[in-house]
Amino acid sequence: MRNFPALATATIAAIALASPLAAAQRTGAAAQDFKLTDVNGKTVQLSQFRGKTVVLEWHNPGCPFVSKHYNSGNMQMTQKAALQQGAVWLTINSGAKGKQGHMTGSEAKTLIAKQNIQSSNYLFDSKGLVGKAYGAKTTPHMYIIDGAGTLVYQGGIDDKPTANPADIKVARNHVLAALGEIKSGKKVSVAHSRPYGCSVKYAS
Repeated sequence: MRNFPALATATIAAIALASPLAAAQRTGAAAQDFKLTDVNGKTVQLSQFRGKTVVLEWHNPGCPFVSKHYNSGNMQMTQKAALQQGAVWLTINSGAKGKQGHMTGSEAKTLIAKQNIQSSNYLFDSKGLVGKAYGAKTTPHMYIIDGAGTLVYQGGIDDKPTANPADIKVARNHVLAALGEIKSGKKVSVAHSRPYGCSVKYAS
């Protein structure tokens, strides 16, 4: 993310200060910058990873579709493969307080240890500002941003929209495929797919 356009940064700032209702992030456009707090209370900003590929993963531990990928180890395997390629993986929880999936920092730390989550950071978006800015609809909902700060993929983790772990072995992992193409200097062949899973539990 060598240069996040000023317009993109201004846009997300406007969302945070004004209305959470915004047009969804478009594939091929500059990724909107954002700041969120991690499990340790530290602020993490997307633009601090400029020059690196970044994967965004929307997460809800109570969702059976999320459980499919974590209980099988598929999500952790995908996270580990991304990190081994030098990518950054940001897991985002947009569950509002009182809604399914909402967690405190200590609860998230316990879950991370229990499930051996491999993401670079686990971030909280309880007001849903970032989720709505990106148009995140499901858990999981995946996004990939290349080193130039362009959103190059958004959609499901794979092409088998079920909660059945047995489908993983015959699925095309869109995230791994896109990361491999980016690493090889190729254009992402599948830049958009239908996200599947539980609806993101926004406040409204």
